[in-house]
Amino acid sequence: MTTLLIVESPSKAKTLSKYLGPEYQVLASYGHVRDLRRKDGAVDPEHGFAMAYELIDRNKRHVDAILKAGEAADTVLLATDPDREGEAIAWHLSEILHGNKATADKPMKRVVFHEVTQSAVKHAVENPREVLAPLVNAQQARRALDHLVGFNLSPVLWRKIKPGLSAGRVQSPALRLIVEREEEIERFQSREYWSLHLDSHKADSQKAAQNFSAKLTRWQGAKVEQFSFTDEAGQAAVVAALQGHDAKVIAVEKASKTRRAAPPFTTSTLQQEGVRKLGMTTERTMRTAQGLYEGVDVGEGTVGLISYMRTDSVSLAREAVAEIRAYIEREFDHTPHDKGRYLPDAPNAYRNAAANAQEAHEAIRPTSIRRTPDSVRQYLTPEQFRLYEMIWKRTLASQMSPAQYDTVAADIAVGEGVFRATGQTLVFPGFMAVYLEDEDDKTDEGDARLPTLVEGESLPVDRLYGEQHFTQPPPRYTEASLVKALEEFGIGRPSTYASIVKTLQDREYVVLEKKRFTPTGIGQLVCGFLVHYARQYVDYDFTAKLEAELDGISKGEVDWIPVMEQFWSTFKSTVDGLGEVLPGIPLPDPCPKCGKAVHLRASSRGLFCGCTGYPECDYTKPWGRDENEPANRPLGEEPDSGLQVYLCKGPYGHYVQLGETPPAPPKEPGAKPKAEKGNRADLPKPKRASWPKEKPLEDATLDDAVYLLSLPRVIGVHPDGKPVELGSGKFGPYVKHNGIFKSLAKTDSIFELELGRALELLSAPKAGGGSSGKVLGEHPKDGKPITLGSGKFGPYVKWGELYASIPKDEDPETIDLDAAIDLIAAKVAKQLGDKTGGVVVDPAKMPIGGKARRTGGGGGRPAEPD
Repeated sequence: MTTLLIVESPSKAKTLSKYLGPEYQVLASYGHVRDLRRKDGAVDPEHGFAMAYELIDRNKRHVDAILKAGEAADTVLLATDPDREGEAIAWHLSEILHGNKATADKPMKRVVFHEVTQSAVKHAVENPREVLAPLVNAQQARRALDHLVGFNLSPVLWRKIKPGLSAGRVQSPALRLIVEREEEIERFQSREYWSLHLDSHKADSQKAAQNFSAKLTRWQGAKVEQFSFTDEAGQAAVVAALQGHDAKVIAVEKASKTRRAAPPFTTSTLQQEGVRKLGMTTERTMRTAQGLYEGVDVGEGTVGLISYMRTDSVSLAREAVAEIRAYIEREFDHTPHDKGRYLPDAPNAYRNAAANAQEAHEAIRPTSIRRTPDSVRQYLTPEQFRLYEMIWKRTLASQMSPAQYDTVAADIAVGEGVFRATGQTLVFPGFMAVYLEDEDDKTDEGDARLPTLVEGESLPVDRLYGEQHFTQPPPRYTEASLVKALEEFGIGRPSTYASIVKTLQDREYVVLEKKRFTPTGIGQLVCGFLVHYARQYVDYDFTAKLEAELDGISKGEVDWIPVMEQFWSTFKSTVDGLGEVLPGIPLPDPCPKCGKAVHLRASSRGLFCGCTGYPECDYTKPWGRDENEPANRPLGEEPDSGLQVYLCKGPYGHYVQLGETPPAPPKEPGAKPKAEKGNRADLPKPKRASWPKEKPLEDATLDDAVYLLSLPRVIGVHPDGKPVELGSGKFGPYVKHNGIFKSLAKTDSIFELELGRALELLSAPKAGGGSSGKVLGEHPKDGKPITLGSGKFGPYVKWGELYASIPKDEDPETIDLDAAIDLIAAKVAKQLGDKTGGVVVDPAKMPIGGKARRTGGGGGRPAEPD
């Protein structure tokens, strides 16, 4: 009796084949096998939101392999990932198998496991279930909503703003978050304020004198607020009034406090910490976690190192908690002094505070806490190790005792003022011995220690002074803080956060500058249009409510058709009404020439303000450019030369310049231009560099300008030992290596480009021309490299002397090693099938440069054309 077991990834298929033995055939679907037709009408609201699916071209050969294996199998087990997407893939596979005459009557069940370990897989296989319709319905509803929004709202943007733009059900509210934060920053008016401080010390006969500081909290009986002192004169008057008075301790408060460990990782918190602690993007964090989940050969065989990484649960299985507690007791509570200190009396339990959280799965954890990071380091890539270590430590810390602090606060009277000094001391690290969570935009000043202060004692006044401060605008979003905001607002699901971030960058709606998101001009225009004309569909509460309804569908509490009907009825009327609106978005000020409304619009040169009375009125003005803006704005002196650095306005945009522009010499009467001597062209030109269009002019600093003027510069060394340069030229910023130039993507920042990203750009296939190719990995047959390139006939993968074209509907950027091997196998099968009379050649048995071996008779399935 044979069983066909279907998973999503080929690496997981290899691992499970080893676990289950010869009576199981394990094949991969390579993700989704069907999707909605890529055209309008794939979802039909007039007929119960019927959906027209089609096979994904890239995966047709995998479906063929599954159907063929299904014909020979007695039973089919659908072991796709344990989430909504996985449930939907299982349903699509079952539909395909049931629709095939030879497999229609095969017993078919769903199996689910949350970690790729032998025990978990075998337990799942022994306990199969049916495909859950509510999960499938929820995924279908989500996909239908995304399709309806994209195929109806995006064309409006093409007509009213610019071709090629897109709107999305989740993408657009996320963009609004970034744009509104930028608007907050632009509106922000900084305010000056002062804080007043006392420096003192306490001498001790046994120890050296200990210095400390205190902050004024009360003045003349009133509480000191942030804006109690708003200028230098005001604070100076208070300091003068305090001079000459003694300092006396009037109150001392002591307390103990504890700090509890953060819960184990969810998808969202893993992405946030990946950005903060490891400097990885959300996308790279998830890709690396996927590899750890699917399995790594750690010497004793291939095993999944972490549980499933798409989850918003913070709970752990009882067995995992028991193993973790045993590890803590053995490794931390082993000395008489520490006995029972690091291990709490009962397991720590956590509740998820995120909007729309589901508790169906476990948190992300190591599959075994005994598999320490050091024990597997030699088997992991550097990124895999760093991520696994972080997951391992966070999980371990989550079940440890709280950290304990002693805190003290002392009030010190000086004249009519009261100063407060605070401090805390860590007396027991608890979980902090293993792991401490990072934060964005920290405001704490760390731990401070105070000497032992006693109520009633006098202290010396070493110094009284004021400190000037200015209020700061809210910070721009980082990847981590954006993910946190998406979670808090209930926008999207944890599994979609990385793709949301990537889509906003790919669409060039935002740029990541100094690790913070800034909206581009087109991003602001798209957001403004949607807020003005389709506000409900970028409303945070509306988006969160819709997510909650989708969660209700997945739980079987809500029927998906009424949800779709309610959405579509209002959405369609909104979209239909947009046909009559004028292009762009209205601005508050009327046209200075004719008095009609002015709209903000987009052109190939950027945003501009244009009169709606066109063509009768031809008023236009570039957006964001002040007509009274000085031609040259000084930014400061360049440190090495002492020359002034300017931000200048030219006919083709802004640029920075080192030094003054030499004046043109007086023209000699009667001299021809060509015969002029000593004209400006003969004088040394000041060094110039283009200002990046995506970087706001108001953010221009001397440091940025000096950096641009320093280009080109070497940013590292290529693996071949030759330098890699970063520069800026006629066609924008670029990287250069060994005579090869590659332009930066619009989402790359010239100020932050690192060597790793430069190597990625240099290895990417060149559009429209030949390329030496990006190495994807080694072929398992002979260890020779497989490369991704582009040539006269389009993108391809290459192995030795064999070239396999990448299908036109496939993005070359999505081709990984496994996909490349499949393309090569299909090409070999086609070529050898032609030579053997159309007989299929099994790619697994294909020779290396030799003759093909036949694997079937003359009635085999035709080889798929390349």
